[in-house]
Amino acid sequence: MAKEKLSIVKIGGNVIEDDTALKAFLERFSKLKGKKILVHGGGKRATHIASKLGIPSNMVNGRRITDADTLEVITMVYGGLVNKNIVAKLQGLDVDAIGLTGADINSIYSEKRPVKDIDFGFVGNVKSVNYTSINKLITASFVPVFCAITHNKLGQLFNTNADTIASELAIGLSKVYDVELSYCFEKNGVLLDVADEDSVLEEIDSKNYKNLKEKGVFHDGMLPKLENCFYALDRGVSKVFIGNPTVISNKNQKFTTLYL
Repeated sequence: MAKEKLSIVKIGGNVIEDDTALKAFLERFSKLKGKKILVHGGGKRATHIASKLGIPSNMVNGRRITDADTLEVITMVYGGLVNKNIVAKLQGLDVDAIGLTGADINSIYSEKRPVKDIDFGFVGNVKSVNYTSINKLITASFVPVFCAITHNKLGQLFNTNADTIASELAIGLSKVYDVELSYCFEKNGVLLDVADEDSVLEEIDSKNYKNLKEKGVFHDGMLPKLENCFYALDRGVSKVFIGNPTVISNKNQKFTTLYL
């Protein structure tokens, strides 16, 4: 028997910061047919709030060093301000959304990122997704909205990369559903030239990805996203798309499709 479709959409980048862009995206998401999950970031908002509170933001290779003070800001901003605003806006669009961290219903378990060259502090690496509990919400017709926070089952919250959370949710729920994963941000897709919005690589398979990566084609910020994409495809996710927010509703324009 064919599995039912589940759409998992991760929204991030400047779209979260732009009220007009976010409104347009959420309207599209509300019209997306079938079962669905939304995952969001919020790093720029966290940096802004931390600055207001006099807490410096320390980034290394695009990753945030998360000390105790920063974790408090992350929890307030991701789990509170951003998450609940998105949930409220979706409710206004007749989507019965429920905001979640990985600690809620023990949905996403992580362990602290091991210290190698850098101690990232309270940053988690996802170890397991409790897809059975999440599926109870989905089958009850709720739409989960996950922020970028996980936990270690011992009372500790972790800042966790939102792209990774989306990928791990997609892998876990692929045991039950035919999962399509979409990464939405302000760009039209994976670009050959970050200054040229029309230089979209419309298809990338795993072999082509390795070749292009060796040639240094991809922008540093895109590499972790692509790694998450192919990791998901290799572990049961049906399709992965990268593009601007219209990718979830308009398959006629340019965007990037990834496959093995």
